[in-house]
Amino acid sequence: MSGGLYRSNHAADGYPRPEQGVTVVSVDEQSATASGDQALPPENIPPENGDSGGSTAGQSVIMAIGSMVSRVIGFVRTALIGMAVGKVVGDAYTSAQFLPNQIYELLLGGILSSVLVPLLVRRRKSDPDGGQAFTQKLLTFAIVSLGIATLLVVSLASVITAIQSGSDSTAAYRELVTNFAYLILPIIFFTGLSGLAGAVLNVRGHFAAPMWAPILNNIVVIATCGVFILAYGSSGELTPENITGAQIALIGGGTLLGMVVQALGLLPALRKVGFQWKWNWSPRSLGLREVGQLAGWMLVYAGANQLAVFLVVRILSDVTGSPNSASILAFNYAFLLTMMAHGIIGVSVMTALLPKMSAAAAEGRFDEVSADLSRGIKLTTAALAPIVVVYAVLSAPIAVFLFQGGRFSNANALATGTVLTVAAFAVIPLSISYLCTYAFYALQGNKTVALINLSVVTVRIGAYFLLAEVLKQSLLAAGTTAANAFSYLVSALISLAVLRRRIGRLNLGSVAGSLVRVLIAAGLAAGLGLLVLRFLPGSGAPDGRVQALIQLIPTGAVILITYLAAAYLLRVREITQVVGMVRRKIGR
Repeated sequence: MSGGLYRSNHAADGYPRPEQGVTVVSVDEQSATASGDQALPPENIPPENGDSGGSTAGQSVIMAIGSMVSRVIGFVRTALIGMAVGKVVGDAYTSAQFLPNQIYELLLGGILSSVLVPLLVRRRKSDPDGGQAFTQKLLTFAIVSLGIATLLVVSLASVITAIQSGSDSTAAYRELVTNFAYLILPIIFFTGLSGLAGAVLNVRGHFAAPMWAPILNNIVVIATCGVFILAYGSSGELTPENITGAQIALIGGGTLLGMVVQALGLLPALRKVGFQWKWNWSPRSLGLREVGQLAGWMLVYAGANQLAVFLVVRILSDVTGSPNSASILAFNYAFLLTMMAHGIIGVSVMTALLPKMSAAAAEGRFDEVSADLSRGIKLTTAALAPIVVVYAVLSAPIAVFLFQGGRFSNANALATGTVLTVAAFAVIPLSISYLCTYAFYALQGNKTVALINLSVVTVRIGAYFLLAEVLKQSLLAAGTTAANAFSYLVSALISLAVLRRRIGRLNLGSVAGSLVRVLIAAGLAAGLGLLVLRFLPGSGAPDGRVQALIQLIPTGAVILITYLAAAYLLRVREITQVVGMVRRKIGR
């Protein structure tokens, strides 16, 4: 149900995507306690079927660490893009980057998580060869399909970019987006290859490689930006009219190369888990009719989401020429920070729970599905709350510290901070919405997901048009971000209501009690954080990285300490259990 600007978990961090997060892992089948108050399953339960793995907690920690490292490096990459090419060219580059993600999500993104992963899990358990031959056939068919689709899309690049570009954008800007698109659109194929490889690894109990592979991607793009700055400098304005073909080729080609390296980097891990790649063209034996019936609803789901993405890019393209106004690049910066929080916490929990919920749902153990969903909501909310407070209180210094420099000015960074303030309130609704979506995937409720999402995207698009009419251009990026946040909340509420009818009691009383305690702790942390920030140089509007750092360190420390102390006093069990788990991991 979560829509908006997402990208699959296999896409490079720092790269605009819907992060629906489609990687999954094998986890133990231990159910929650009857009350649903257990935040994490025990860590001493052995994995099923001999897969290397462990508990939900242990695997979530592995994935969270990998995701965090990857995303931190991804922010270096993202910041360097803005510093290297500046706001206007950065807008064109970002607009072109949305294209392969939109198309990938239509072709494979949602289908991978909702259809293919559960199918691979079932075949791994039921087939005598552990699903080896079936997986080979599936990968062969998918690679051929992705290759054909990629060639077709690249041939239509100029048509697609002409439709997506805003009506007020100049011919030179549209041409620049198209030139970037020719170089970046082939990413569709390698994103798909990376996603498929990651799914095969996760189903076989290997978690690290899919979470760490994006680091290779980011390193390649960082090196590309470094070469660009060394060759062309980081001062002087770059525009669609004065950027050269060599400069476009360097940035666009380096972006494509990064995804190629990421995809190839997963191949050794496939060999490590014993998967033997073999070309096996046999589409009729895949049961494509069954897959197609399930995938059809996911195409409706993905299509609605990508229509919303298309409209955001088109609306914000009209802001590109406005000086110091947040537009596509600033919107993407704030979105990536939102996804960083969601990816480190929410995706790590969700991907650890999906195979477990799928197995329980297949056997009719809906009480376990309900318990896992409730635990996931409480754990995710408790862990994300301090990040939300930091984003809301420290949005300006975060944006200045991460993104100001080179051709990206202080005014551009402060405008990005305004968008981040709004984006902070999207983090928790986004993650809860995704948790519900994954519960539906486990129940094979793809039709339900699609139908709910149609109403949610209708709300989102309506909010886009309304805000585009009433807000001035400088606030459009913040307005579209607010529309996304509101739609995530609508999605979560509708989904919980439908799930309650589908699987019974969701322990919502326990969840609500936990959320209230988390909200109180977060409110105390925010209040003290704002008080501290008021007395620091710049008062929340730093004029450079040094002043931003002076604001970030003490205020961030006060927010974190206050939240943890309040959560402990309020007996937020999820926080105490996560802290204990991390301490045990470090001790080992």
